[in-house]
Amino acid sequence: MTASEKPLWTPTPERIQRSQLQRYMTWLKQERGLDFADYDALWQWSVADIRAFWASMWDFFEIKAYKPYAQVLADARMPGAQWFSGAELNYVDQILRHETTARPAILYASETEAMRELSWADLRQQVGAVAAHLRRRGIQRGDRVVAYAPNTPETLIAFLATVSLGAVWSICAPDMGLQAVLDRFKQIEPVALFAVEGVHYNGKPMDKRDMVREITGALPSLRDVVLLPSKAEAVNLPAKLTVARWAEILAQPAAIQVEPVPFDHPLWVVYSSGTTGLPKPIVHGHGGIVLEMLKMMQLHNDIGPDDVFHWYSSTGWIMWNAQVGGLSTGATIAIYDGSPAWPDWGRLWRFAGEAKLTFFGSGAAFYASCLKAGIKPRDLADLSALRSVGSTGSPLSEDAYAWIYRELGDIWLSPISGGTDFAGAFVAGCVMLPVYAGEMQVRCLGADIQAYDEAGKPLVDDVGELVCVQPLPSMPLYLWNDPDGERYKGSYFDVYPGIWRHGDWIRITPRGGSIIYGRSDATINRLGLRLGTAEIYRAVEELPEILDSLVIDLEYLGRESFMPLFVALRDGLLLDDALKQRINQAIRDAVSARFIPSDIQQVAEVPRTLSGKKLEVPVKKILLGQPPEKVANPGAMSNPASLAWFADYAQRMPK
Repeated sequence: MTASEKPLWTPTPERIQRSQLQRYMTWLKQERGLDFADYDALWQWSVADIRAFWASMWDFFEIKAYKPYAQVLADARMPGAQWFSGAELNYVDQILRHETTARPAILYASETEAMRELSWADLRQQVGAVAAHLRRRGIQRGDRVVAYAPNTPETLIAFLATVSLGAVWSICAPDMGLQAVLDRFKQIEPVALFAVEGVHYNGKPMDKRDMVREITGALPSLRDVVLLPSKAEAVNLPAKLTVARWAEILAQPAAIQVEPVPFDHPLWVVYSSGTTGLPKPIVHGHGGIVLEMLKMMQLHNDIGPDDVFHWYSSTGWIMWNAQVGGLSTGATIAIYDGSPAWPDWGRLWRFAGEAKLTFFGSGAAFYASCLKAGIKPRDLADLSALRSVGSTGSPLSEDAYAWIYRELGDIWLSPISGGTDFAGAFVAGCVMLPVYAGEMQVRCLGADIQAYDEAGKPLVDDVGELVCVQPLPSMPLYLWNDPDGERYKGSYFDVYPGIWRHGDWIRITPRGGSIIYGRSDATINRLGLRLGTAEIYRAVEELPEILDSLVIDLEYLGRESFMPLFVALRDGLLLDDALKQRINQAIRDAVSARFIPSDIQQVAEVPRTLSGKKLEVPVKKILLGQPPEKVANPGAMSNPASLAWFADYAQRMPK
């Protein structure tokens, strides 16, 4: 794939002037005497002097702290960097400091509930009441509090109440299977659980009482349960547990008492995808997340107090955490609980109109689905307030870029790429610059991102491993139950010691943008030419018959590799020779004849994680002879039954 030469969008001088990034650059000139001609010069400074850059973040965002820091970066080693030593703060203060009567804190709708709003005063009051309940129950700094809960205001309030005490939060979405939930929560030994007895998804009520009983029965450390509002019938839980209901807790109002904690005090535990073995329990700190979220939301997403910000997500994806982080800018956040495809793919666009969104974000797969479904958002809703669109989760195809601009008009498109691992983005948007199809605009401020070859040398305008060569404040403090740090080191620093290897292929373009080519551990290597799988997907999924695809390169010692392609087709269609020829031609035209697949097979669906990622590596292991139960955790998948087909294919494919 080559970067486009003609921009799809160019900012007006007015848009640049009123941007949050321009406000920061003006502040740097006035307060620090630093004047930068353009974004690239600003980025170069931010990675050349990371201590000065992150100190400027602290001051520019006016971080509320109970104790000042002694040093910005006492130790720059990776892993083990020590940021803002001596400082004490709390994530919750960075949210509630924006309380105002001028606009609501939260807008909310779901499949069964019409739009409602929560004021900033109500948010503070409810966080205070829930925190007081937890404190009465003896929950204190360092205790783990978990949630099995949907994307509702109550879940967000439970999170803020938990971390206001200095307790550590962790959450699983209600669409996760029992084993996936237990694989996560058992590792961190929680003392309290927020749980929902029933949810509504894809037009159907789903009873979760059995799940809640199973979860509580399997967590011996658990003492307390809080049942969130639900239309389901009441659940009976083990007698050893103290059970409270949400309405009972809110009926006892209390002023919030925020616990000051060190900069690197654990905030939450999030998890890797968990497709193989136990999920990695990743611990992030209060201070690092505060700074990363503010930098990302304000400077790269251009969100300020007057915005209404939405990023569609379940609670099982790091974008839920990012959505909550929107409150740290003073913006109103708009959250939706339910399927993006029910009753049709236009539902979120109607929600966008109802909420008067200024920023709409979703996974790349959502936009591709809207394109395939023929959705015309501006025919469905008044989107006159919308000025920015975000995308992440997987590479956004050039077709999707074109669809967004064709259907949404004069908006700024800001795709980002980062990860759960550090709760942020490495490459993202810059509202001051043009948008080019297939390309993310910039490397993020303070993120020293390079493309490395196998020898650890930087590449220029060529595809290599995405690495971060200097620390970020939001990198993991540690992995839970990893006392010697070996699992942490093995996850990110095994290939290039002391340098973070993220596991993506990236090309940094001459103009400073970036193109992500898929996961480096699922790379195709045909006749010495390496290719990210996203290249094949872009070519194949442009065909109207194809809903989804998966390509696997099986490398064998002493003989040619075997590269099968699996395609899911529209309902009622069958893969015939004519369509196979069109697929091959599309790959030949868009990529190279070198990457024509060895075999093409029709599948009912492509295996995906709960957050929508294709399970390339687990399927590769199945095709190499490993049993599905050894390579993939069904509870972490959206469609675990899909793996059986691949196990069968492994027995009959050409050897």
